[in-house]
Amino acid sequence: MDAYIDHTTGDYTGQRCTDLHNAVWLRLRIRKGTYWADPQMGSRLHELARAKDMPQTHTLARQYAEQALQPLIDDKRATAVDVVVTSPETGWLRLSITVTSAGGDVLTFRHPVKVV
Repeated sequence: MDAYIDHTTGDYTGQRCTDLHNAVWLRLRIRKGTYWADPQMGSRLHELARAKDMPQTHTLARQYAEQALQPLIDDKRATAVDVVVTSPETGWLRLSITVTSAGGDVLTFRHPVKVV
């Protein structure tokens, strides 16, 4: 069990994490190639900060999130990952991510991505 990370602040909450919350959050927030313990961990979502809010950007955001979370499936910690991208307001994309854990629990995450 790991210390639970609050996804809004990035700080530890003092609680214990018993699900895939931390694993998902870290894989989406860390820039791919910058984590010292695993250079393959992380996502390319930061690259979209200079992209325009267009259908192609929505597709890239979905692909980048799926690529970042694929190791959870490869490690058999999750059985499925589903990513839906919406644009709730100008300058932001919202990733709605559903992860089915190996134990059958369905976890839902929302992750904002800044765009132009």
